Amino acid sequence: MAKLEKDLQQAILSMPQKEKDKLLLKLIAKDNILTQQLQFMLVEGNTTVDYRRDEVRVAIDKLFRTDAYSSGYLMMDMRYVNAEITRHVKVTKDKYGEIELTIKLLKDCFEKQLKWIQKYSSKSDTLSNYVAKRTDFVLKKVVKMHPDIQFDFHADVNSLLEYVYSYAPSYYAKLMALPRSFEISE
Repeated sequence: MAKLEKDLQQAILSMPQKEKDKLLLKLIAKDNILTQQLQFMLVEGNTTVDYRRDEVRVAIDKLFRTDAYSSGYLMMDMRYVNAEITRHVKVTKDKYGEIELTIKLLKDCFEKQLKWIQKYSSKSDTLSNYVAKRTDFVLKKVVKMHPDIQFDFHADVNSLLEYVYSYAPSYYAKLMALPRSFEISE
């Protein structure tokens, strides 16, 4: 973000309050994430985290409700839903939800669309690499959490790691030195 020159800062600060308010509202409207953050904080009062988390869960469920056309399309759809998770976190600062939703996305991929990871092709190889990288991402997030929260995710993370090492992403998991099991850190 560019820094304003002191002369311009002073000129803006000396503007009448009504003009500054109009300008502020105009600028805020141009930034979608900022608008959603303000909606969440000021209007919803930070009380809708669970509702917003449920919206992302529904998007994940929709993704796996029908059979994908190919591993390439599955990966594109997973990236789209992952972007929804990222948007959710930017708006709500929900670190717990980020981990929970990412694990759900990855586990559901194995449980509902396994054939696109098992069957080797260049696209499934790319999908496997993506799944391994997202698994590495979620592991790094989990270990930073309090041990009580790590305990909440212990079974799901171990289940995910078992899937990763049982199917195609195992090559990438070994390459990234992902652990075979997750232990809660103190």
